[in-house]
Amino acid sequence: MLHVGVIGATGYAGAQLVSLLSGHPQVELAYLASHSYVGRRFSDIYPSLKGGCDLVLEEEDLEQASKRCSVLFLALPHGLASHKVTEEILKRCIIIDLGADYRLHDKAVYESWYKTEHGSEALLQTAVYGLCELHRSAIAGANLIANPGCYTTCSILTLAPLVGEGLVNPSTLIIDSASGVSGAGRSEKLDSLFCECNESYKAYGVTNHRHTPEIEQELSLLNKEPLVVQFTPHLVPMNRGILSTCYANLKSGVGEADIESAYRTWYGNEPFIRLTGSLLPETRFVRGTNTCAIGWKVDKRTSRVIAIGAIDNLIKGAAGQAVQNMNIRCNLDEGLGLPSTVANPL
Repeated sequence: MLHVGVIGATGYAGAQLVSLLSGHPQVELAYLASHSYVGRRFSDIYPSLKGGCDLVLEEEDLEQASKRCSVLFLALPHGLASHKVTEEILKRCIIIDLGADYRLHDKAVYESWYKTEHGSEALLQTAVYGLCELHRSAIAGANLIANPGCYTTCSILTLAPLVGEGLVNPSTLIIDSASGVSGAGRSEKLDSLFCECNESYKAYGVTNHRHTPEIEQELSLLNKEPLVVQFTPHLVPMNRGILSTCYANLKSGVGEADIESAYRTWYGNEPFIRLTGSLLPETRFVRGTNTCAIGWKVDKRTSRVIAIGAIDNLIKGAAGQAVQNMNIRCNLDEGLGLPSTVANPL
């Protein structure tokens, strides 16, 4: 059994993580931390887990937690983890960071987009970007794993075969992504109030959303030279889910058969990728699962491909992918404890 802890356990991603871990057959939850609810039981905050997880929430202490746990998940806002994680902690404990502090390889890029100082630049060289389908072998040997962002997971997985196989012009990439309100986190924000977002649909973070450099970093690696993307996120009045609609100009001679072949080659054996082809995915197809559904169509009139990906932002976009990373790193079955099909298809 793995002794596992979660710091930041009562946010939406942290709570989803606790829910998944409490049902994982190889996990014993040993430590849960939440600065806002110290001394209260987790199930007092989330009564749906009464009897499933009744651990008392503790004050955050990464040093002590790393001595009690073999795997520690950090579900913290950006700017905190890089000042807390040390080489000594990583010698004792596997850290899977659900925040942004170790996703970007370049300290200057991180500080430019996140407007805060990075506290452990040396560790950026050892951190592995935890997008399981693309970096599985590196994840298996890493003690510091940077769990990808939700928008980035959906966008990168949707575009990776097209970029990696050289089927599209990389200078033409455009991504429109829409997220449910849980993507904004559990803290009180005016924009997340029911009356502010219900019966409305809006773009935000236009030209400056912080997931942009993450998408560019990973797609540039596949492209073998730097590229830029036009990424625009949108807020949808639903609890959870992300839909990424990605556009790119096809290179001369590329047809539908080439695109289908690329997706089948890259993802044909992936347990958490569902290829839907011309049946374009919807968020309800993957709600409550760790699955990314991907479909595509070619517009012969414009010589473009439109590829669409859908995920549950709290599972494949956060907590589920974190558990998938743990399973890979700890040499467990990759799908252990993770839902791959929708419990209620309606």
